[in-house]
Amino acid sequence: MIKCFLQFFLIAISVSSLIFSQTNYYVSESGSNSNNGLTPQTAFASLQYAADMVSAGDSVLVLEGNYVGFDIRSNGTQNSPIVFKAIENNVVIDERNPVTIDGINIENATWIMIDGFEVTDQPRAGIRIVLSDFVVIRNNNCHNNYRWGIFTGFTDDILIENNSCSFSEDEHGIYVSNSSDRPIIRNNHSFNNNGCGIHMNGDISMGGDGIISNAIVEGNILHDNGYGGGSAINMDGVQNSKIYNNLIYNNHATGIAMYQIDGGDASKNNKIYNNTIIQPSDGRWNILVTDGSTGNTLYNNILISNHGFRGSISIDAASTTGFISDYNILVNRLSNDDGNSNMALSQWQSLGYDLHSMIADSESQIFVDHTNGNFHLLQTAQTVDAGTNLVLPTVFEDLDNVSRPQGIGFDIGAYDYIGTTEVVEEHIPQSFHLFQNYPNPFNPSTKISWQSTVGSWQTLKVYDVLGNEVAVLVDEYRPAGSYEINFNASNLSSGVYFYRIEAGELIQIKSMILIK
Repeated sequence: MIKCFLQFFLIAISVSSLIFSQTNYYVSESGSNSNNGLTPQTAFASLQYAADMVSAGDSVLVLEGNYVGFDIRSNGTQNSPIVFKAIENNVVIDERNPVTIDGINIENATWIMIDGFEVTDQPRAGIRIVLSDFVVIRNNNCHNNYRWGIFTGFTDDILIENNSCSFSEDEHGIYVSNSSDRPIIRNNHSFNNNGCGIHMNGDISMGGDGIISNAIVEGNILHDNGYGGGSAINMDGVQNSKIYNNLIYNNHATGIAMYQIDGGDASKNNKIYNNTIIQPSDGRWNILVTDGSTGNTLYNNILISNHGFRGSISIDAASTTGFISDYNILVNRLSNDDGNSNMALSQWQSLGYDLHSMIADSESQIFVDHTNGNFHLLQTAQTVDAGTNLVLPTVFEDLDNVSRPQGIGFDIGAYDYIGTTEVVEEHIPQSFHLFQNYPNPFNPSTKISWQSTVGSWQTLKVYDVLGNEVAVLVDEYRPAGSYEINFNASNLSSGVYFYRIEAGELIQIKSMILIK
């Protein structure tokens, strides 16, 4: 089974106790390395000094200011990661760290979290992670760096979420490379990069198997990339991965490309679901499948190209084995000879592809305001209720974290239409599901959402690792439907907690992490 990084900091219930944070060190622009660093008033001045001090379970809490970057080569543990967190706004790293030519460098380290920094004007990467596993990069703004906003190499089980990566002068916003497995890249905003918005490259020349496997790329907004070449999402040697709920528009190369150049093998057996991809007049194909990239599946995607020749899908003969494409919105330009010529949808359907797909209406008939970047669906859009539920169990929500489906069926594209005139019955979920809380880790509040197929007495409770009940969030009858509640843990200590939903005979449990 795929090792799910969404459960990355989880522990077994058998664990008897947990001390999540051992020491909090503070760093301030006005501090001094001769201080003890234990309070904001006695903060260190240097991030590197703090990085040299930390061990498993420690946190480095950074106050507003401009800083030199840092290099970290220490190990946290699953139960006690090392955390670097900006606790005020305008925490800016605008000088390279003392060891490499990057802002933040994580190397030969495990269980590290980087949260909330602005990293700019670096000679290479804003944040670089190599030979390091179980790393979280979240809520950072990496902009105007020379090569990459965020770069990873030979790093398994990394979570890259809620970051902004922009204006990389030479290459990509986010770059995952070198045989890295199980990365999760979600809810990032990558734009105006010379190369790709997100580039995944197995790169066998550097060693390893040259394959990136079991990636999850979801909920990202990628636009205005690729002036110098490079897709919004490049997949070179990426296999058995899920790419869904991404909004991709005005990128000047391909939308999503699956191929092999540097990878150890072609990009195979990937699931491309519920993406909205709008290509400009100077763009390339919405989706490119080439170099023997077999076994890929495309469902519920909006694929609109404004190019005069290039269209929605281009595939070469070597990649057609196991290729499935259906329930998409397309332009009337498709290719089965690697983009050398194109065919109409009717010809494409004669090959067995996209039998339930439709030619796209004008963008003004589909989207609320596409000229200003609002790609939410109009009530009358042809995409509403026109998709397939074959995207389950991968897709449960849309780009806005709204439960799917909102109507009688799945909508096509990254967003599900939320109307005010639908009958109540249409809102009944098709499956019982407890979602991962968001954000996670959190401090001190997080949202917990769930959906129930039946009306029943429902309870939602929170437990500590010893099994002690610490909060009752819901204890009442609720009809079938989708729900969300805010959990405030300001009265609890840092650690791992479990939340349990019970609706009639249906029960699910998930874990979450509180960091203070």
